[in-house]
Amino acid sequence: MKSKQSCRFCSGTAMISFVDLGLTPLSNSFISKQKALSYETFYPLHAYVCPACRLVQLEQFESPQHIFNDYVYFSSYSDSWLRHAQRYADDMSAAFALDSRSKVVEIASNDGYLLQYFLEKGVDVLGIEPAGNVAAAAIEKGIPTVIDFFGCALARKLVRRHAADLLIGNNVLAHVPDLNDFVAGLKLMLKDGGVITMEFPHLLQLMRHNQFDTIYHEHFSYFSFLTVQRVFAKFDLTIFDAEELPTHGGSLRIYAKHRDDGTKPAADRVERITRKELQFGLDSMQTYLAFSEQVKQTKRNILRRLIGLKNEGSSLAGYGAPAKGNTLLNYCGIGKDFIDYVVDKNPYKQQMLLPGTRIPVAPPERLQETKPDYVIIMPWNLKEEIIGQTAYIRQWGGKWLTLIPEVAVIS
Repeated sequence: MKSKQSCRFCSGTAMISFVDLGLTPLSNSFISKQKALSYETFYPLHAYVCPACRLVQLEQFESPQHIFNDYVYFSSYSDSWLRHAQRYADDMSAAFALDSRSKVVEIASNDGYLLQYFLEKGVDVLGIEPAGNVAAAAIEKGIPTVIDFFGCALARKLVRRHAADLLIGNNVLAHVPDLNDFVAGLKLMLKDGGVITMEFPHLLQLMRHNQFDTIYHEHFSYFSFLTVQRVFAKFDLTIFDAEELPTHGGSLRIYAKHRDDGTKPAADRVERITRKELQFGLDSMQTYLAFSEQVKQTKRNILRRLIGLKNEGSSLAGYGAPAKGNTLLNYCGIGKDFIDYVVDKNPYKQQMLLPGTRIPVAPPERLQETKPDYVIIMPWNLKEEIIGQTAYIRQWGGKWLTLIPEVAVIS
């Protein structure tokens, strides 16, 4: 099946189906209990791949202004993510000799989870965050934050006072529908001799480990290293280094510079990651075309196992209400007939209903009150952290269950 939309990077018009996850609501459009009987809007969740540039992407149905209005994701509620952010601040400060004369700018700075660690070092910081309710939390921490969407227009307004020695974007590159305008804005904001770092889920890991639940409407694009190099090169930005990270089930952190910056030679990791992707087949359309059947089989395996547990009389609850969990639940048709409730540490999600499935969200204490037989870990990328936080379920013989990359019981 071909998309009617042209490629958001190269404007190719022959895009091919990558995986069709049916109709789902926006993954973070939680429903208040007062609106439990109201209707929801469902959109096609169908990813396509461009044969010309190999960018995997979704069609755009809603604007970023709608998706990120009154946003419910606050980065600081994950302890492991905070540790990741602090390590990053320490490493970048040392690697690039950042001090009080330096300027660090983060795009999609959320609640200040990262910039707070640069601020502690006396570095001049600026956050750019479109969700006003989330930006307010950063401002309360003393982090200067511009409430707006990033692109060329905003970059031109800010560059005179805020040209960046270090320009950061963690889990934002996938969120922008106008990819070319965004990367062109990065070029404008970066000082001569400055460095851009971007982190995003790695398409190689998504495909290798069957992470189809990381596909949702907020993520307009899904990047391989091969493709992101093409995107940055179009705007005279060179990726001179890259790291494979364990975050979000397997991410890439890329390091980019102005093309004419001769002070930063290419690291060996660039060639190593490129070779790994070529060996996996990310330059071949056949690799992309095979992914859909893999996803369908996973759905059947998940439903077979959950039906078996319910037929045995087991009670199931979920831990975490992430966007990826809502993709999985809606695609697989898993509702309150399987899962009684999910719990989440984020108070903005508690007492709400999951989009589509209408499964209620409760505080974590609910687990100890009801003692479910199985706790499904929805954010499987935080599995170890969650098992540590909920070790008490062993007291009543409870077990954990993960569904991605395959169904597994942890006792």
